[in-house]
Amino acid sequence: MQNKGAIRLFAIALAIVCLYQLSFTFVSRKVQNDAVEYAAGDSSRVASYLDSMASEVVFNILVRKYTFRECREREINLGLDLKGGMNVTLEVSMVDMIRSLSNYSTDVTFNEAIALAREYQKNSQDDFITLFARAFEEIDPNARLAAIFATRELRGEIDFNTSNNEVIRVIRIQTEGAMDNAFNVLRNRIDRFGVVQPSIQRLETQGRILVQLPGVKEPERVRKLLQGTASLEFWETYDNAEIFPYLQDANSRLKEILDAEETLRESTEASERTNTGNADETKVEENSLLADLDQPDGTQETDTPAEQLSLLEQLAADSIGIDTTSLTLDAFIQENPLLGILQPNVTRDGQFVPGAGVGFAHYKDTGKIRIYLNMPQIRSILPRDVSFHWDMAPFDEGGNYFVLYSLRQTGRDGRPPLDGSAVTSANVDFAQTGGAPTVTMGMNPEGSQVWARLTRENVGKSIAIVLDNFVVSAPTVNGEIPNGRSTITGNFTYAEAEDLTNVLKSGKLPAPARIVQEAIVGPSLGQAAIKSGLNSFLLAFGAVLLYMVFYYSRRGGLVADIALLANMFFLIGVLASLGAVLTLPGIAGIVLTIGMSVDANVLIYERIREELAAGKGLRLAIADGYKHAYSAIIDANVTTLLTGIILLIFGTGPIKGFATTLVIGISTSLFSAIFITRLIYERMLTKGHKITFSTKLTENAFKNLNVQFIAKRRVFYVISGIIIVLGIVSLVTRGLNQGIDFTGGRTYVVKFEQPINTLDVQNSLEEVYGESPQVITFGGDNQIRVTTKYKIDENVAEADEEVERLLYEGLQPYIGDNVSFETFMADYRQSSQKVGPTIADDIKKQAVWAVLLALVAIFIYILVRFKNWQFGMGAIAALIHDVLIVLGIFSIFYGILPFSMEVDQAFIAAILTVVGYSINDTVVVFDRIREYVGLYRKRERSEIINLALNSTLSRTFSTSLSTFFVLLMIFLFGGEVIRGFTFALLIGVVVGTYSSLFIATPIVYDTILKSETTRVLRAKKRG
Repeated sequence: MQNKGAIRLFAIALAIVCLYQLSFTFVSRKVQNDAVEYAAGDSSRVASYLDSMASEVVFNILVRKYTFRECREREINLGLDLKGGMNVTLEVSMVDMIRSLSNYSTDVTFNEAIALAREYQKNSQDDFITLFARAFEEIDPNARLAAIFATRELRGEIDFNTSNNEVIRVIRIQTEGAMDNAFNVLRNRIDRFGVVQPSIQRLETQGRILVQLPGVKEPERVRKLLQGTASLEFWETYDNAEIFPYLQDANSRLKEILDAEETLRESTEASERTNTGNADETKVEENSLLADLDQPDGTQETDTPAEQLSLLEQLAADSIGIDTTSLTLDAFIQENPLLGILQPNVTRDGQFVPGAGVGFAHYKDTGKIRIYLNMPQIRSILPRDVSFHWDMAPFDEGGNYFVLYSLRQTGRDGRPPLDGSAVTSANVDFAQTGGAPTVTMGMNPEGSQVWARLTRENVGKSIAIVLDNFVVSAPTVNGEIPNGRSTITGNFTYAEAEDLTNVLKSGKLPAPARIVQEAIVGPSLGQAAIKSGLNSFLLAFGAVLLYMVFYYSRRGGLVADIALLANMFFLIGVLASLGAVLTLPGIAGIVLTIGMSVDANVLIYERIREELAAGKGLRLAIADGYKHAYSAIIDANVTTLLTGIILLIFGTGPIKGFATTLVIGISTSLFSAIFITRLIYERMLTKGHKITFSTKLTENAFKNLNVQFIAKRRVFYVISGIIIVLGIVSLVTRGLNQGIDFTGGRTYVVKFEQPINTLDVQNSLEEVYGESPQVITFGGDNQIRVTTKYKIDENVAEADEEVERLLYEGLQPYIGDNVSFETFMADYRQSSQKVGPTIADDIKKQAVWAVLLALVAIFIYILVRFKNWQFGMGAIAALIHDVLIVLGIFSIFYGILPFSMEVDQAFIAAILTVVGYSINDTVVVFDRIREYVGLYRKRERSEIINLALNSTLSRTFSTSLSTFFVLLMIFLFGGEVIRGFTFALLIGVVVGTYSSLFIATPIVYDTILKSETTRVLRAKKRG
């Protein structure tokens, strides 16, 4: 073996990297377990504990220290189907953007082009702007877009002489800027949910954004916040020095209030302990004391003692008493409850920092400060026109501290003096001195007048730019700006200046985002999926390890097991390094990886056994076994890799997760099976160990077989033909049980406390929806899945809430009148999914393209690799055979078998997995045929092909059995969520093994004329 040192070094380096990446998961999980133990079942205490640990160093590797937050960002990212949460695809309306750019033109040609482009979009993969340009040209070739888009806002970019192509270019630039802004707005909104490992990414389809929020428990709030149009406002401000005396008074009053509440609490506890008859009098006296404190002017209405106690509990829940600071600081905060956590914005010599920033606080204290400042007793002290808003982004490098700004409400209606609709342009510029990035902003005439007044009245003060109630920037006014053209300066980086530019542009382009696809998985369902999926996988994996030892002897089997374990370690480590998401379909990708890894080891071991049987010595037999197995291993893995790459390109969501795992797994399995095992054998040979590759029970297995595959080929043609015809008849008459991925709609998985009759539930829901939903048992007889298309075309949060309310109303007879809507959504609703019609159409097209391209890519690879179209034809025929049988079985048996057999995105992943597995098996057989033609040139072609098929039966049996058993365990114990997916894989493994033996190779035989045998089946003698 050459380059052993380099391979050993790479293996050690890869192991260190994987161990380093996985260590973050171990450390993070330890802290989370500590939180659970500390909280003793109280979820709010868990959250508070983890919040307090966010900035604490929990992992020290000498060269670098990592906080808990950094560890959580680097741990293995589980998909929502494993840990619960919300996954939404948002679509920003290109139609709204284009209409806005035209100032909502009423031009007939323009509006007809918009309508025609929408029709084109239903059957096209092109972006909407391209379709709009095409439609406009078709409706009136002589019409000019410049006449529509030469608006005041686009002055300087479009005039009446601008060509249509140039106008389209400007529209693209403007909409891209709006998309950037929409993305940034959504990202900032998502950061406020407080979820762990949120994810937001722009999709290839124009205008679509994917958002993943693990662990979110308020889907209604998420919908409203994500779908709201950005609110851009300009506000006058209070100066820091001006507002600070009020904060001092608020701090003193808050101390009195909290002390009184503490006295009330202690007195109430003492009263309960003594159980005296004077308890009521004591409460009255204490309430009177609180009333005196809460009503300094005799007019302020006080909260009741129960409400005040509730406030204390709310504050306590927000920051559980975890001792992470010194006693001196604790005592200071106790004496200064507001200014102890809101640090005044002063210089080192005690001078107030100019501007509207009145102080700063740690992010975990911002909620507590908001509660304090909104207390009626505190509001009575502060100026009536003041409001407080936090900065949108932290100002420190650690991302922990935020500035609090004081804004002044000057209007009687509480509205800002100026909003984003006045902004007509915004661009990044550079200062004349120093060249620092700045932002220039232009306004329309009405806005310019207001802006001139604002700047004239606030010279030397700040004007705050507020987006979604968070301060983006608060520049100081140097003088009156009469023409609406302003330059905003600050310590901007270029990226920050670009972001602010996009924020200012948001007022010009209203681009509301609409949820077109949504999935919600409850935490209990996610935990059940982790437990069942992991347990079934470990059980199956352990069985495979034992089988390798049983079939290939203790030493040979253990080396293969080491390769399998190394493959799993490398695979999970690389997934963690790339930040990939591990989902249930991803676990299925790992299953296929196990099959590929086992297959590589089996191919090598079978070749070594053949070399030993030919009389070669152990060292030479091992060397030749590896050399002769390389061709089949590479061919089999490359064809599966092609399938995985196509899935990566065309897949979304779970399919992409599956493809990522598969592509990484193929790479790691090749390295482990070929190089890791070879290094181990080299070491064992050097030390003189006796190595065997079979046991007494298996050493003669599959030897001297002479199955006449070619002679019986017509029998199998007939068998396959009958099954395929039955399937096609069922596909034509019954069709497939298409999931909402392909049809659009909403699904809800609901779990009850007792068994439920699905027909009764269907009738109840038909009364509230006005149409009959699909209701099926999902898992146990106390769990159902409801599918409905009610109001699926309405992409607004109100429609989603209405469907959920009606679901609750329809199911109320089965859950009881004492269960509230909130309890129903939290405890009974296990998961939900929504797919809009447009998304469903796109998914269907992508699925078809993925399958077709996979078949074409495999055909081309085999054509190039084997240099004959007959091999490619045999492989593709077998793949089409496999796909048709799986589709037929799903068509015939849906509604009959007691589990879901929906055709959705996961099913397409299963079909392509079957394609990959089947071609793997077929290519191994083809490779052996090619080799035997070189060895036995004078034998008949039927004899050569039969000999090749019989010689690969041992490998086929071991690979298929191990893969099938792993899938069977997951099917039986892996949970209802992926049972249909796993069933498709089970059928695929059986059918794929069958077709490689009885369909693919016989078709190659039948398509080769006898006179062409030598030319077609030519091969270079190997050896």
